[in-house]
Amino acid sequence: MQETELHDLSDDPDYAASIQQGSASDMMRSNSSKRSSSSEPEGAEVVYLKDNVAIHPTQFASERISGRLKLIKQGSSLFITWIPYKGQTSNARLSEKDSSLYTIKAVPFTDVRSIRRHTPTLGWQYIIVVLSSGLAFPPLYFYNGGVKEFLATIKQHVLIVRSLEDANVFLVNDFQNPLQRTLSSLELPRAVPIASGASAYASTGESPSYENQERAARDAHNGSSSISQNVRRQRQKSNDPARDLSIQVLEKFSLVTRFARETTSQLFRENQSNGFGAVERKNYSHSSLDIPPKIPKDTEEVPIQSTVPSDPLEFDKLTLVWGKPRQPPLGFEEWSTFLDSEGRVMDSKALRKRIFYGGVEHTLRREVWPLLLGYHTYDSTYEERECLQYNKKLEYETIKRQWQSISPEQAKRFTKFRERKGLIDKDVVRTDRSLSFYDGDDNPNVNILGDILLTYSFYNFDLGYCQGMSDLLSPILFVMEDESESFWCFVALMERLGPNFNRDQSGMHSQLFALSKLIEILDSPLHNYFKQNDCLNYFFCFRWILIQFKREFEFEKVMRLWEVLWTHYLSEHLHLYACVAILKRYRKKIMGEQMDFDTLLKFINELSGRIDLDAILRDAEALCICAGENGAASIPPGTPPSLPLGNENDMLYSQHDDEVL
Repeated sequence: MQETELHDLSDDPDYAASIQQGSASDMMRSNSSKRSSSSEPEGAEVVYLKDNVAIHPTQFASERISGRLKLIKQGSSLFITWIPYKGQTSNARLSEKDSSLYTIKAVPFTDVRSIRRHTPTLGWQYIIVVLSSGLAFPPLYFYNGGVKEFLATIKQHVLIVRSLEDANVFLVNDFQNPLQRTLSSLELPRAVPIASGASAYASTGESPSYENQERAARDAHNGSSSISQNVRRQRQKSNDPARDLSIQVLEKFSLVTRFARETTSQLFRENQSNGFGAVERKNYSHSSLDIPPKIPKDTEEVPIQSTVPSDPLEFDKLTLVWGKPRQPPLGFEEWSTFLDSEGRVMDSKALRKRIFYGGVEHTLRREVWPLLLGYHTYDSTYEERECLQYNKKLEYETIKRQWQSISPEQAKRFTKFRERKGLIDKDVVRTDRSLSFYDGDDNPNVNILGDILLTYSFYNFDLGYCQGMSDLLSPILFVMEDESESFWCFVALMERLGPNFNRDQSGMHSQLFALSKLIEILDSPLHNYFKQNDCLNYFFCFRWILIQFKREFEFEKVMRLWEVLWTHYLSEHLHLYACVAILKRYRKKIMGEQMDFDTLLKFINELSGRIDLDAILRDAEALCICAGENGAASIPPGTPPSLPLGNENDMLYSQHDDEVL
């Protein structure tokens, strides 16, 4: 593959005028900071300081947390910090605890992969800092300008270059190491979104070096032959835009374990000393990197190699007390008792509670799922639902005709359409093909699956199509068996899960961050273990959250799990408590065998098809009750699958490609 060409920032006309200005103003800030501030460690120098830099915990511009952004130099190292102001959130719903969740504490630029600058034609400029782990901090909005000075200051202290393929992406410490370049295909901000078009794939040639040459050479020496083979396979696939990075990245990750560990940064690491020294890393040796761990059926029989801290919650007893046994699924006869004579649900909370504890019989799902998803309201009548279905079918057909009417000549000049259609066509033929519903050549249901996804990409053109959406749609079409109804149920689901596929990865970031806080509350020894072993980014749970455990259970169990989650009976974020429950169930094995990030990732992937759903749901219920208000407060406002609150015109994270390139 032809390597991506890079431009130095010196060819950027924006910098011609800002370099001198940035140097002068930053020198003044630096002198002022050194005179007025004693909060920095000895030998640290503030080389850039900007006030009123804000983040938005929710999708609305009216809700923001303002703070102070700094670049701090200590020795030869440069660090970035962002500290929120105390008592200055713009909305009553945002507490001081919400603000503290987003604090960026002394992240060294050796852990930064790239910085993306966004300059929309309308609105404020913002940047997204992407770490070497692939996760990204929330966008930082510069309400009073200063992005050019910020980048110019960074250039004075670290190597920063611009990618030819995307003029708004600036790569940090990119030394063109071929081993590190291979890892670019594992970067999740590029893996998740497809809506950004060709630039998302062209950037696979970007190759930041996050460690020094000596470390990379050591990794190359220690790597097994299978890793080298995987490197070649990754290069061969790098030109295929249809590769399922968002899902397969975790499956392929285990084949490049030694490299992966070196690029996993501490996104959620809290610097207890508030110092700016180099981040310490713990090295591990493996006798066999390529053999996935065998998971015994009875985890209690696993020999423990080291002392495991006891569970502070006494998890087994907790579940017995607060986790209620599962019930039989809701059937037609019982369902009718929840409806009045015209079809309204008389007590929606009681219905959701019943489904939470037992699910729904499959033959009844077609009637119940649209209510759980919010496509139909609980107080709608039979007649109103039938009328809505008729009108929505007409609307669906109108949207569908938009892409059906595109001629071959027009398609040649419509790059986004060709790319999205190509991706969808390749994805649908490998989605749940083991089911008879989707099995066989020229299966009409496979074609309908593709038509719905392509129509959705026109309905929500900003988001478009992303890898993983076919997994979310497949069970809905299987249940509804109607194209239009499946489409609108999928639309309702994506209102909640759409942020999982945002280009800035804000939805996934907030959920992984919330998961780390829940673990800290519910199992502090396990949290400390993850912290000590560089696992606080919770990368290993990415697939669970992205597609709602779709790959972890059998198809029927997935449908049962989803309808339980959709009730939002105890919490809108029960899926996060389910993640905690699974990790706690295997904590003895994880901690006892001293699993590092790579071994843990393999282990989690090997759990697919082996998890007891009923036990996990019961555990998740108990954990949610135990966490109580503290658990709810640890989840940032607007974290998926929460519905957006407020005025739709106040939406912030739209996916428009209106940046000035």
